Amino acid sequence: MSETTVRYNKSDQNVENEVSGNLKVGNQLDANVYATKKTIAQGMLDVALLTANASQLKYCLQLGTKSKFYYFMVTLISSSIILQISLGVAIILKSRFNINKDHHQRSAEFYNNTIVWIVFVITVINIIISAFGFDLNQPSAPIK
Repeated sequence: MSETTVRYNKSDQNVENEVSGNLKVGNQLDANVYATKKTIAQGMLDVALLTANASQLKYCLQLGTKSKFYYFMVTLISSSIILQISLGVAIILKSRFNINKDHHQRSAEFYNNTIVWIVFVITVINIIISAFGFDLNQPSAPIK
């Protein structure tokens, strides 16, 4: 596993946290390193889903109103994209907190709970998008 260094700049204080394959500091698990790795992985998954939804939206718009679920699908895909952008912002805000510091824990917990709910809603929306998906055998209409 390659090593990455994540640096946080906070006013007058520079906090450097090395994120590597080892999550332990001494004999104890460093929860902040774990949370940072989890946030980075979650962000990468969010980018992958955002790309897939953008592709679905493009295909839906190319297909046009020929699809009987056109407006429903455009609404769902657009909602998913908006929520994913909101999720990205929440992940960035969450990464500003060090859960090893008592005064950061309440805010970090709030953002973490918000992120969980946003991920849940995005998942439900994308399940519905998959259920009402497009017939890929139907030729797409050219963009006019």
